[in-house]
Amino acid sequence: MAMERTRIAKVDEVKLVRRGEQVEGTLHLTPHHLIFSHIPIPPLENGASHNPEANSKSKPRELWITYPIIQTCTLRPSPQQSHMPSSIRLRCRDFTFVCLCFTDEKKARDVYDSIRAWTCKLGRIEKLYAFSYQPPKPERDVNGWSIYKPEDEWRRQGIGQKEGGSAWRISRINTDYDFSPTYPALVVVPASISDNTLKFAGRYRSRARLPVLSYLHPVNNCSITRSSQPLVGVRQNRSIQDEKLLLAIFSTSHSRERSDSLDIPGSSSPPTSQTPRSSESEMPSFSPESSGVTDTEALENEMLSKASIEEQNTFQPHVYGAQQHNLIVDARPTVNAFAMQAVGLGSENMDNYRFATKAYLGIDNIHVMRDSLQKVIDALKESDLTPLAPHRENLSKSHWLKHIGNMLDGVALIARQVGLQHSHVLIHCSDGWDRTSQLSALSQLCLDPYYRTLEGFIVLVEKDWLSFGHMFAHRSGFLSSEKWFNIENERIGGDTNRPGNNPGGANAFENVLLSAKGFFNKDNKSRDSFVDSDNELQGNDSDLPTSNRGSSTPTTGKVQESKSATKVKETSPVFHQFLDATYQLLYQHPTRFEFNERFLRRLLYHLYSCQYGTFLYNNEKDRVENKIAEKTHSVWDYFLSRKEQFMNEKYDPTIDDNVRGQERLIFPRPSEVRWWSEAFGRSDREMNGWARNVVKSPDLAASDGISGSGGERNSYSAVSSPPNETALIGVESADTAAGVGASPPRQGLSIGDLQDRMGSLAAGVKDLMPMAKEKPEKIAARRDEMEVEMQ
Repeated sequence: MAMERTRIAKVDEVKLVRRGEQVEGTLHLTPHHLIFSHIPIPPLENGASHNPEANSKSKPRELWITYPIIQTCTLRPSPQQSHMPSSIRLRCRDFTFVCLCFTDEKKARDVYDSIRAWTCKLGRIEKLYAFSYQPPKPERDVNGWSIYKPEDEWRRQGIGQKEGGSAWRISRINTDYDFSPTYPALVVVPASISDNTLKFAGRYRSRARLPVLSYLHPVNNCSITRSSQPLVGVRQNRSIQDEKLLLAIFSTSHSRERSDSLDIPGSSSPPTSQTPRSSESEMPSFSPESSGVTDTEALENEMLSKASIEEQNTFQPHVYGAQQHNLIVDARPTVNAFAMQAVGLGSENMDNYRFATKAYLGIDNIHVMRDSLQKVIDALKESDLTPLAPHRENLSKSHWLKHIGNMLDGVALIARQVGLQHSHVLIHCSDGWDRTSQLSALSQLCLDPYYRTLEGFIVLVEKDWLSFGHMFAHRSGFLSSEKWFNIENERIGGDTNRPGNNPGGANAFENVLLSAKGFFNKDNKSRDSFVDSDNELQGNDSDLPTSNRGSSTPTTGKVQESKSATKVKETSPVFHQFLDATYQLLYQHPTRFEFNERFLRRLLYHLYSCQYGTFLYNNEKDRVENKIAEKTHSVWDYFLSRKEQFMNEKYDPTIDDNVRGQERLIFPRPSEVRWWSEAFGRSDREMNGWARNVVKSPDLAASDGISGSGGERNSYSAVSSPPNETALIGVESADTAAGVGASPPRQGLSIGDLQDRMGSLAAGVKDLMPMAKEKPEKIAARRDEMEVEMQ
């Protein structure tokens, strides 16, 4: 089989071009790697000539490229009569860009065919490198599979303990993965909720991903829970069991409340006021000023407080942190969430959840993120042939930093609610495994110093990404795709197979019609038939096979083995964005993390290398059924056996809430996000320029470039987005609604008051950074451009 895929195993006299420099060597093709080997020629001294014997004794240098890490491969054949070399250009997911030049066109084609066969014609995950990799002895002495034990982590958080954790219990309703195939075997739920209630509540959430605990704050007993979207639909369906579950979650920090006192809206009136917890006496005295809350954050807090004004006792004195503002965070833009009702999904009807407020964060879907990263690659794409710096304007137009900044803005909101406002937060997006994982994990990084240690970060990734079912195989595209391979002179009409290629929004209306037609078709038995893997509307351009469209869960186990290639439209840099956002926190708080930047960069590399089995499948069930821990090695073996390489020399483990810079909580500064230059294989100067005290928006920074006179450095660090934008784009409660696409207010605040609040919020952010000024018409136009998730 290996010989069938390998047209040619070795090619001599190959020139490798990288960053404009070229070397000549030998190319080897193995079943799992592309290896380029050359003997470096030492620099000549004055008047000296090369000594062939000395060169032959030099140790050869090698460049190893694992096949799954190849993003695109382009063959450019040249006939011999043209006297031009044939070439193969490789763009890798770790942002390595190389060009291989051949003197023989036939050998170039054989190499191209061999790479394509070893990359996208494997057909099964089990044929990847991880299943044959033999680690060195230091790695064999470590067992990375044993680091995360769910029951130990829940015990560390206090679940089942007398103080606070007694309000929760570990449910084994999913031990056989039949209840929710994409959820972990063990889930933590309120102790007052029975498994029978969970069964009914699960029917109301997409793929039965009902609200369960992800994190319990050790001091104030407030929680971060996560779920998927509810099945509201156009008929405004509701579930008493789901409402009871969420009310129980939001009541777990009230020691005086018992299960028989949980009232569901519609059956009786909910509590109108919420009292401080007994544990608040242990908390340090925070205030908006002393805790570093900015004007923007204070306005967001005021906006949330106003939205829940009917639930608060107006005569109760306001103590910062004493009044809970329990929050449901829908990570999607409001328009997108409402559009999902057409296919039986949607977002919570707050008339049924009067004990909470809902916030929309406006984080775009996987298709937008994939396209954004592709634009970054386009700005770097000539890195093989030229040493020139990236195209700064194109980098800005990718909006990559804007997306990272929006994510961190949402994280700051969640961390403040839990850590400072002493409130509970439920996070969901569509299926609850992409944006939800990002927000949940990053919020816990801000709240808990344990997750900022090397061991803790490993546990966090295992818990919130691997165990809770982020679809690594789908999003990362380990089996590659034929669409990522092309021959230049055989393409007609442009590169339509480029990853991230999108014909635009012209078919959005057509997609709505197709989706609605399918939804109202009485022969349609599946609630997921016309939504893609992120549970968002799709049209006739879907990559989903017809036979799989009726499935309510992602393909798992043996069925997955029959897939021959990656579905390009299901790929997205979701985990990459999480690592990028973690880098931003590390850069902004350099003494609060035990691990260094190189750890994050190598983890991103091994996400795609397929050298270890950790990330190969989509969920816990797949990994258990395929016995991944027995057949492969854990990626954590690599890091723990080389631990000294990934430790942060600046790390200070001291926790003292009374000393600035040593607090338990850290908060991101979204306006200060920057390019993670090391991950993109570029220097800090190339990606970020020279930082100055004045910060400009990306558009201004790109137009300034790296220029100046008299030795003055006249460029600026790029920032996430124009500073008058915030991730919070809508707030809704049972009585009020504000923001883009939100439902009109029912009672309480007037429309004018809510509009004033939104205007004040934008103005407050704008005042923080006066360098970036935009007209109100431009701001409104940009908001109107929010696309419905119908790609």
